[in-house]
Amino acid sequence: MFDQLVFYSNPVITPMEISVFQDLIQKKYGQKDSERGVAKTFMWLIEEVGELASAMKEEDKEQIEKELADVIAWTFSLANLLRLDVEEILRKKYGDGNES
Repeated sequence: MFDQLVFYSNPVITPMEISVFQDLIQKKYGQKDSERGVAKTFMWLIEEVGELASAMKEEDKEQIEKELADVIAWTFSLANLLRLDVEEILRKKYGDGNES
């Protein structure tokens, strides 16, 4: 299943900027995340990573997609609690894609 990775974009879906997704997560979950706190939010993230690992072991593509989305969402929740701009830290670490 994972021998070949194929990346494609769906022409029907409009791409979402990282900052827009981070704002969406803040608006949707920010209050609950604040009440839960950094440590418990991090534990939820780790739980989701475990669920992703299980889905990968089972090679269940649909479940992998769901769990990967959860891992990403919880990562953004954690970044929001830590007041980190994900787009900024990704550019700082990996550049803007214009490097050769």
